[in-house]
Amino acid sequence: MNNQPFITRTERGLTISGTRITLYQLMDYIHTNYPRPLIRHQFYLTDEQFDVAMSYIDTHYEEVELEYQTVLQQAEEIREYWQEQNKERIADIAKLPPKPEYQATWQKLQERKAKRAAISQ
Repeated sequence: MNNQPFITRTERGLTISGTRITLYQLMDYIHTNYPRPLIRHQFYLTDEQFDVAMSYIDTHYEEVELEYQTVLQQAEEIREYWQEQNKERIADIAKLPPKPEYQATWQKLQERKAKRAAISQ
């Protein structure tokens, strides 16, 4: 039985074998210029798993980058869809009065908002 990590394509995309971690998750950190040791630590990967993933990304960078951009675009489309679907619900929730147990805290918040608005004018 071979226990060496490798990159496999699953329904989630390019994934590190034995994990649910996709290369796109690593790409988020690569794009924000995280140091490689911190990326490895963030995902609790072994040195071997991380080395295989980074080697694959380095070797197939254009392919992985293209898929990563597609994943980002799909995520944004999904976020926009659900934002539109929930717009009325969120507006209704914003109009609700505070729960009775939060009334005192709500009152303090409103007073501080008014005080801050008066200072900034």
